[in-house]
Amino acid sequence: MAEEAEKEITTFEEFKLNKQLLNAIADAGYEKPTAIQLKAIPVIMGGHDVMGIAQTGTGKTAAFLLPILMKVKYAQGDNPRAIILAPTRELAMQIEENITLLGKYTDLRHTVIYGGLGPKTQIETINKGLDILVATPKRLMELYLKGELILKEVKTLVLDEADKMMDMGFMPQIRQLLEVLPRKRQNLLFSATMHPKVVELSEEFLEFPTRIEVTPQATPVETVSQVLYQVPNLRTKIAMLEYLIQDKEAFNRVIIFTRSKKNAEDVAKFLERREYGEVRAIHGNKGQNTRINSMEAFKGGDVRFLVATDVASRGIDVTMVSHVINFDVPFVYEDYVHRIGRTGRAENEGAAITFANPAEMYHIRKIENLIRMQIPEAPMPAEIKIYETPFEEQQAIARDIDHQKRSANPDFKGAFHEKQGRHKSNFEKGKKSGDPKNSFWQKTKKKGSRKK
Repeated sequence: MAEEAEKEITTFEEFKLNKQLLNAIADAGYEKPTAIQLKAIPVIMGGHDVMGIAQTGTGKTAAFLLPILMKVKYAQGDNPRAIILAPTRELAMQIEENITLLGKYTDLRHTVIYGGLGPKTQIETINKGLDILVATPKRLMELYLKGELILKEVKTLVLDEADKMMDMGFMPQIRQLLEVLPRKRQNLLFSATMHPKVVELSEEFLEFPTRIEVTPQATPVETVSQVLYQVPNLRTKIAMLEYLIQDKEAFNRVIIFTRSKKNAEDVAKFLERREYGEVRAIHGNKGQNTRINSMEAFKGGDVRFLVATDVASRGIDVTMVSHVINFDVPFVYEDYVHRIGRTGRAENEGAAITFANPAEMYHIRKIENLIRMQIPEAPMPAEIKIYETPFEEQQAIARDIDHQKRSANPDFKGAFHEKQGRHKSNFEKGKKSGDPKNSFWQKTKKKGSRKK
């Protein structure tokens, strides 16, 4: 059925959507359906359960939203008839924005609920009556258990970015939810990767699903060029970043991903001190309003650099991101796909650049296995000064490499086995490389700049 739809349908009109939706689609500037929309919309409108494997930036949100908007049709009753679960508040907010965009000519009532702020306003909105609810799993179950949500009228359940939900440990809340929802409902599961836990979850709650896969699992977006640089240490990573961003015309809207909140803050402060353009940092410690404002400023083109941890690798839908820079290599390998999917969106071209130190190269090889391709490697530009790796950073890298080798071979005895454990304890008792008094970041401050 899906294959026939892909051959026959070339316009949104042919999906037999109502006039309100077609007008909203035209206003949004969508000219033709994407591959996932061609395959998924007819199947979902036919009432089937769906397991969709589609990376970000392929139009999958509209692929499940348009059939839901057709099915729910108009405001009715007080309780939600469709629930869409997302792993992060950023993604949940993005989905709700899409409902506003596509449902603008309908009277459907919808809202988004997530943690990180008090539930009072969210409860007030729910009590006014809802047709479609977008939520993160934890907040949804929290309000349900408080008696603020009635779920007996839910006819459609969507799990978006299911692989990320598994990684973030939301399985208990999802299982709780499945127990209280009506048995007779349509289920739609979307994931960028075929994570083993996603398969397990799909077997639990999908009934004879139609599997729709528009690209091989975990394949990076085709419009994104990738390049890898082997960079020996933190100081050289900063030199490399500084060298690249001198080209203001090319690197005009850049997302820089780090593995830790501390690195995100430090990179952002470095760029700020050097005055390379407006910069914002978003991570788990940032308040919700700060994160929303930072994202809006970046989307609006007022901010050149967005420095983020993987909390933001999904849910950022900005069509003109020129570059994604992986300052640190992610240890959750699927996150690499989601990070680089922030550029090359809506069929625009984009570039993803990755810096990897010797310990991170192990994870690069694992990522290459996942995406079934070798990331093209380039030599360090001759203009870049290769800094000597400080002793403490050398120790940390060596310890990581030992751990990797031991994982592959339990009999391996490296520099940090028990007999030489004193190296580890000495390192941990001393100042870590990230400590303010012994940090590279402190040394890069301009003379006379006041401490923040």
